[in-house]
Amino acid sequence: MKIEGLIAVRYLFARKQRSVVNVISWISLIGLMVSTMALIIVLSVYNGIGDITKGLFGTFDPELLIEPSEGKTFHTADIDFRALNETEGVENVSRLVTETAWVTYGSNQAIVKLRGVDDNYRTLTGLDTLLHEGDYLLRFDDPHAVGLICGGEIFYELGMHIPSAFPAAVHIPKRGSTAMGLTMDEAFNIGYAYPIANFFIQQDIDRQYVVTDINFVRRLMNYAPDEVSALAIKLRPGTDPQRVKKSLASVLRTPHSALVVKDRYDQQPLYFKIFRTERLGIYLILSLIVLISTLSLVASLSLLIINKRGDVFILKSMGMTAQRIRRSFTAEGLLICALAVVLGLVLGFVVCFLQQQFGIIRMGDGNFVVSTFPVAMRAVDFLYTFILVMAISSLSVALTVRRARI
Repeated sequence: MKIEGLIAVRYLFARKQRSVVNVISWISLIGLMVSTMALIIVLSVYNGIGDITKGLFGTFDPELLIEPSEGKTFHTADIDFRALNETEGVENVSRLVTETAWVTYGSNQAIVKLRGVDDNYRTLTGLDTLLHEGDYLLRFDDPHAVGLICGGEIFYELGMHIPSAFPAAVHIPKRGSTAMGLTMDEAFNIGYAYPIANFFIQQDIDRQYVVTDINFVRRLMNYAPDEVSALAIKLRPGTDPQRVKKSLASVLRTPHSALVVKDRYDQQPLYFKIFRTERLGIYLILSLIVLISTLSLVASLSLLIINKRGDVFILKSMGMTAQRIRRSFTAEGLLICALAVVLGLVLGFVVCFLQQQFGIIRMGDGNFVVSTFPVAMRAVDFLYTFILVMAISSLSVALTVRRARI
């Protein structure tokens, strides 16, 4: 170890007659340590909340969604479903027809997104495992009777109950018609379906979507038997969605329509943009806290330099240059920074690990998806936090020592 490092270690750890400088140094170390720990904990909790939210969206949104680039629907007769199912990574394919509908139940009414699904949809999503009331049943023995699985907010807004003695009326405007001057029968295609279940997934989903049989929606829309709004793709576990997304491009080249493949980020662009922006905001806010914490480090270094003027004079008399003396004080500042960051990262890891294992901090008595604060640690967060805190602290140390009179 060079002489500058030895001097820095002695100034930090050696006992001195005047202890005020040591106390301030340890205060600055603790401040940086707590700031680093807070960064790790907040980011890990935010990751956990984000994972839960993405998981809830994933329950309803497929991993990949194939939609027309223009228009609302496309025909599946031109698609080679054998090649589609044999694409590496693809486990299942489901047909979807989605349309805005007006639903009435008794004296109540609501505008909903009606999603018609086929038999594969149940295995493609985990919707049947998240039902709050009722059973996953879209078709009955009667071929003219179908079921509705409603988002929880729609279900209670319409005053529905299970079992229901009478059906809900589903209205969809006829193609090319306008409501002005027309009767209900002339303006709308009307179908009837029984509410048989409801779900609570995520607020935006719960207040919009109603799931029913795909053929029921096709009849209301006067669609052809092979006409769909989208194809939902389920991937095998461990498959990279981006790789499959590229592989599907050649399979989906049809002569009559252009199709696009969307992953979950493409399906919910607003949510993920907000999520990334909020994450950046957290980094900036906590970076400001780290910057404030370095003020105590600046104060401790300034007092140390003033307190050690006698030592500086002796070192100069022994032939040590002012540049090397500055390096000694810089080394002590960096030593404080490094020690604080490492301790903060370790403590942050310990706190997050304990929360993961034992759920020490709970969400409260409300109706939450999870009972404890979720935590998801990422190695990249530890790396970025180390770089961020060290960069801010090192810059503060360098400026403080440079401005000092030695």
